[in-house]
Amino acid sequence: MGTDLKLTAADGHSLDAYRAEPDGAARGGVVIIQEIFGVNDDIRETVDNFAKQGYLAIAPALFDRHERDAVLEFNEDGMAKGRALKGALDWDDVVNDVNAAIAEIEGAGKIGVVGFCMGGSVAWFAAAKSPVSAAVCYYGGDILAHETMAPNCPVMFHWGAEDHGIPLDGVHKVEAANPGIPSFIYDGAGHGFSCSRRGSYHKEAAGTAMGRTLEFLSENIG
Repeated sequence: MGTDLKLTAADGHSLDAYRAEPDGAARGGVVIIQEIFGVNDDIRETVDNFAKQGYLAIAPALFDRHERDAVLEFNEDGMAKGRALKGALDWDDVVNDVNAAIAEIEGAGKIGVVGFCMGGSVAWFAAAKSPVSAAVCYYGGDILAHETMAPNCPVMFHWGAEDHGIPLDGVHKVEAANPGIPSFIYDGAGHGFSCSRRGSYHKEAAGTAMGRTLEFLSENIG
């Protein structure tokens, strides 16, 4: 459904991206931010699905600054490599890359950002530093260390109650620091619960979270 293309960030860095267009006029744009496994089939399918909802959607390859074409398996080796690549990232560079994706689709109207895992944290940073009208953060662990960052747009949080990598006391601190942000904790769901290709997929939680996400985007983007 979508196409691969190249983006250029403000500092001249070239990165890959995957983009999908809706049928007819776009109701807005959405930047989809990857997990630590890269712009893989799941992220591409997510981009396609948002396009089917009427949005011009795009996913930038955020690992390209350190390793191009980094698409990792959903196993221990893939997780270890993904964590290493994530650890090498500079968050300011990441925001620059997200901004390049925003610029690519700005003609669609208002832009939102939806991120998963690592991308959930990136969506939080984008809410404070990028020209977006809405941000949805799925289980972004680095939010816990940046809970006082002030967003410039409406934000929504999704968390798994059984996420062993993101303790609930940390989630509650984020909620306490941001009482105006809708935050949902899903019983029985662990980390990565929205990804149907992962063993931690939780169909009920994923469906409820996506329904809330789409309603939120409709209210804030179109």
